Amino acid sequence: MAQSFNLSLILTVIVLSQLALSQLALATEPLRILTWEGYVKKEDIQAVDNILSSKGLPYHVEVIKPFSEGAEQMFDLIRGQYCDVSFLTLFFIKIEKEQTARLLQPINQQSPYLTNYSNLLPSLTQLEMGMDKFQNPLYIPWGGGVYGFYIDYNTVEIQDVPKSVKELWQKKWRGRFSLNKTQSGYNLGLALMSLGKSPFHLYHLIQAGKREEIKTLVHPEGELQLRLNQLYQNAGNLWTSATEFESKLAIVSSWGPEIQAKNKAGGDWQMIQFEEGQMVWLDTINFVKHLKGEKLIAAEIFANYFIGKSVQNRIAKELSMMPAIATESSNSALGQLQELYQEDMFVPPYDEVSYGIIKKMSNMAEQSIQQVK
Repeated sequence: MAQSFNLSLILTVIVLSQLALSQLALATEPLRILTWEGYVKKEDIQAVDNILSSKGLPYHVEVIKPFSEGAEQMFDLIRGQYCDVSFLTLFFIKIEKEQTARLLQPINQQSPYLTNYSNLLPSLTQLEMGMDKFQNPLYIPWGGGVYGFYIDYNTVEIQDVPKSVKELWQKKWRGRFSLNKTQSGYNLGLALMSLGKSPFHLYHLIQAGKREEIKTLVHPEGELQLRLNQLYQNAGNLWTSATEFESKLAIVSSWGPEIQAKNKAGGDWQMIQFEEGQMVWLDTINFVKHLKGEKLIAAEIFANYFIGKSVQNRIAKELSMMPAIATESSNSALGQLQELYQEDMFVPPYDEVSYGIIKKMSNMAEQSIQQVK
């Protein structure tokens, strides 16, 4: 009888414990993450949730939908307070009168919850386009790469692989490559590179105040607009948040994350090393202004996990990206760390004028597609 009573007591304790855990899970609030597709995996969420639980913090990680697509969309979601933590591309922070910068808070580099911060490459932690007016960083470097063009060696012979950006304008590639639709500054950069100029030539002219040169460069019937129109007309696909692998495409533009998965499935997609070079980007982790107290601590714990060695190694191996710390898994396909993160090839924080011109020229290029059909 005593044994039966003890067993009942034990079962009651177990049931009550499970109920308590269940209630605790229900009591936690979401730490809402705005991220690019493929960046935050289920195992990452579980790992961070476990850390938060172990520290008695009443939060759980929640990746919001839709995924990140571009600067305007991310700004709208941050302004609407739909997220707590974002993965902004560095130059997004200060574009269009620094509107996004005003919605972020500086990073406490000495936070006891950011123990991995000291492992970040020093050259990435103080980039001017991510600093506030007091020279405090509004970002934590996470991982970078290039707006790369990948070619399928299963369908293209090595001798036919383009060597120059200019070859994307050739008839042989018409309808066989893709472009990103939402971040059109990269496509304008390609058009400028094809004309023998820096991909950021327009931005540099605007910064220098060279109005007459700008007017000539961006004329609706000028050489640059014509080149951009032809580039869009030649493209066989315009994607938004993630690269699309249509059967007609021999070349896809990509930030990188989809490539490794495609190759594991039997593909042989390799980055084209254009002789003109590559445009470099850096994705970062940011905290929105309204975060404070325990929720800010939870955000720092999340960020600390994502700049730890396990995730940083993974983005090199699985996402075709370069990590923000020196790891043993630096992606050789993208070049050495020092070579990749060249300051003169970082996409700049386009101001309102240059961003407006890019949008106008890209819209004209998209409209030109209909005119030739």
